[in-house]
Amino acid sequence: MPTKIVVIGGGPGGYVAAIRAAVLGADVTLIEKENLGGTCLNRGCIPSKIMKNSADLFLKFKKAGQFGIQVQGDVTADLTALMGKKNKIIQTQRNGIAALMQNNNISVEKGRAKIKSHGIIDLISDDENSKELAYDKLIIATGTKPLSVTDFPFDHSYILSSNDLLEIQEIPKFIVIVGGGVIGCEFAFIFAALGSQVTIVEAMSRLLPLPSVDEECSKVLLREMKKKKIKVYCDTIVKSSKINDGRLSINLELSPFTDNPKPKKLKTKRIVSEIMAVCIGRSALSKNLGLENIGLQTMPQGWIDVNEKLETSKKDVYAIGDILGPDKVMLAHVASHEGIIAAQNAMGKKSVMDYNVIPSAIFTMPEIGTVGLSESEARKKGYDVEAYSLNFRVLGKAQAIDELAGMAKMIVEKPTNKVIGVHLIGAHATDLIAEATLAIQNGLTASQIAHTIHAHPTLAEIISEVSLKASGMGIHG
Repeated sequence: MPTKIVVIGGGPGGYVAAIRAAVLGADVTLIEKENLGGTCLNRGCIPSKIMKNSADLFLKFKKAGQFGIQVQGDVTADLTALMGKKNKIIQTQRNGIAALMQNNNISVEKGRAKIKSHGIIDLISDDENSKELAYDKLIIATGTKPLSVTDFPFDHSYILSSNDLLEIQEIPKFIVIVGGGVIGCEFAFIFAALGSQVTIVEAMSRLLPLPSVDEECSKVLLREMKKKKIKVYCDTIVKSSKINDGRLSINLELSPFTDNPKPKKLKTKRIVSEIMAVCIGRSALSKNLGLENIGLQTMPQGWIDVNEKLETSKKDVYAIGDILGPDKVMLAHVASHEGIIAAQNAMGKKSVMDYNVIPSAIFTMPEIGTVGLSESEARKKGYDVEAYSLNFRVLGKAQAIDELAGMAKMIVEKPTNKVIGVHLIGAHATDLIAEATLAIQNGLTASQIAHTIHAHPTLAEIISEVSLKASGMGIHG
């Protein structure tokens, strides 16, 4: 009899785990309560990139005259058409995942999963009917939802989640975004491009206050926001908000969470906006799963703890993806790889999840791609390093396509010349980071990259140029 594996959650972790387990010979059932693809496809990565693509195109139209293209008449954003395009692409992707399930003989069940006992799942349909499913091995991939703040909870009209922003029907004249992390910064650029006056409120001392993002990238990003008239309040929190005459009155105060030892006094303590989007984190979707019925305890905030094999504390039960929480890496591509590792272990193989070299892609304008250690993190860990930087404007391709903003930074270990971190902010940085990921994964030196010929004229030359500089052979910068 083949091993029966049940996967709860059809996101990028869950459906990949299901496919890998099926290929290895398992009898797989995938349970999804909403739509295949999870948050990434339906309420995250893909729809936000569709919106960003439209915003990019809109900006290009507005300066088409600089490239010798005359556009007759007004160019305006049509959110109805944009949402229609978004929904069509998402449905196409859902259909693709469904086809993958069918092609791999994976049973897909729609409904809520609740663990009844070890080896038994209750599947509850939308009409509250239920049936039991047996399993030998269980993979939990339930993910997260936007974190709601008690002082100003989502009302989905004035106070919005990131999910709400992906369904918005009109471009707001004014929008305040609480949180200058990845989601907040991406939406800030999108709405600014579409014509909104955007304000970001960030509790820490810089935008993107993540260990994986070098501080130089945050500085460049702030500069680009200022160019696009995006207001940024760092070291600041929203204390409260109130609706007055159809507008939000938002009260600010100095952040008690900032890492800035000497934050400046607030320039203003009150701002008015049409809407406020709260983008300050995610909360675990681990409640009502019946984990208590098998004695599986979560961490205080609902995250599930696992070992390097993605095994939970309970035999034959695995967990992957964002449900593991911020102690792991909450990214779709990480979830997919965790799905592969968990499925292989569930099928008797001995696989280990390695989090040492993981690229990050941030779709701001310009984009950010990072991998490995930042300069400050490398020094904290005791590495003897040198950092080398180069501006995108030195590239002929960047000049040709009028994408001059940005820089590349390479962190190199002095004794060995090994590359241990690369941070890019600039056009197509999220694509360009793949080469650096491969280099760090394989322990390459800056000199080895420098002696790899890169095609001209391309944006990929930024990796070549910064590697030359890090090898003492700088040409253009």
